[in-house]
Amino acid sequence: MADMRTDFAGVSFKNPVALASGTCGFGRELNEYFDIQKLGGICSKGLIEHPHGGNDGIRIWETPSGIMNSVGLENPGVDAFIENDLDWVNSLDIVNIVNLGGHSIEDYISGVEKLNKVKLDLLELNISCPNVKEGGMNFGVKTEAAREVVRTIRRCCRHKLVVKLSPNAEDITSLAQMCQEEGADGISLTNTFLAMAIDIKKKAPVFNNVYAGLSGPAIKPISLRMVHQVCHAVDIPVMGMGGITTWQDAVEFIMAGAACVQVGTATFMDPRRALDIIAGIEQYMEDNKIACLDEIRGIV
Repeated sequence: MADMRTDFAGVSFKNPVALASGTCGFGRELNEYFDIQKLGGICSKGLIEHPHGGNDGIRIWETPSGIMNSVGLENPGVDAFIENDLDWVNSLDIVNIVNLGGHSIEDYISGVEKLNKVKLDLLELNISCPNVKEGGMNFGVKTEAAREVVRTIRRCCRHKLVVKLSPNAEDITSLAQMCQEEGADGISLTNTFLAMAIDIKKKAPVFNNVYAGLSGPAIKPISLRMVHQVCHAVDIPVMGMGGITTWQDAVEFIMAGAACVQVGTATFMDPRRALDIIAGIEQYMEDNKIACLDEIRGIV
């Protein structure tokens, strides 16, 4: 049988497929549709230190081959997650990836200090959040601005640290190399692409914040290119994501160098899609006599 086990920075996944942050809550609802322990991992809804209600107005807008979202990091806060959901996730046979954001460096530090006291497998640091103290520019756009966050969090974080990169960065490979230099254990990419929609009846932007994040099949070729570039620029493992909806997509990301993949928007299309992707990868390996994923990882 094909061996789908995958090592990511010393953390063992039973298979290389995880659910992406913001697309699966904390897993409870999806677990009513299927046994989520069949997945390799699950990445929590993006957390910030304090509860946040998210953005006003329209939050989801369907586009050709994708969706745009302007949810705005609605979440219960780190304390509520620890109290209500963490033990349940940790009780499962699944890699627990906790996604953490912040609107200031102080927010990140406070969140990490609370998470340092609990058990989790990987901390995914979302640096695509706006720095409210610097006029709202995302931390993850400019390499040197991001360096301060990554360096600070690496010093205080006791967990394995994965930095989630924005595709809107000025230089994605430079950003990834900086994360490695500052001690990140791994990288995940891509987050959503900055996009826009206009309501021609109202003659106004669809979203209150004007711009929103685009995800889904439409971004897959660009995300794949960025993952390929980053995998060839760093020595730490990479989680690839961005428009993965089929097992063929997942295999492409692995061939581009990704250690693991995350599935997001496809879950909205079909809650069980990640299971189809896992089964498809396994069948592909058996059909092509591939004993383990290392045989094809990074071959392109």
